[in-house]
Amino acid sequence: MIVSRTNVTVRYAETDMMGVVYHGNYLPWFEVGRTTLLKESGLPYRELEAMGYYLPVLEAGLKYLRPAVYDNTVTIITTLKEKPLLRIRLEYEVRREEELLVTGFTVHGFINRQGIPVRPPAVFTEKMRGVFALG
Repeated sequence: MIVSRTNVTVRYAETDMMGVVYHGNYLPWFEVGRTTLLKESGLPYRELEAMGYYLPVLEAGLKYLRPAVYDNTVTIITTLKEKPLLRIRLEYEVRREEELLVTGFTVHGFINRQGIPVRPPAVFTEKMRGVFALG
């Protein structure tokens, strides 16, 4: 299992008329968590793109429990529980200190520059094998 933590401060532009974070803004925060987890694992997304690989979102789900509001500092906890094979499933928690605000997940597949589904690059597979062997 791989876990990454990223802090975000809620910007005024991310809130709605009720003063809470607009529900659609959690997905970009998930992206922040996802790219941080990949970078911390030694596989920055930029390098995957440079090799000609992309990770489109195939599926996403969110559950809203409590609202975040302007100027809150929230922590995005991103977890990769299982070694990815052809698809990657990441799980997310958004917390304000210890309070759980949102849970969610995304599922990604690998495609090449032409948009054709492909297997992950060997460097990715090897890195994941090494990371999960340590756990």
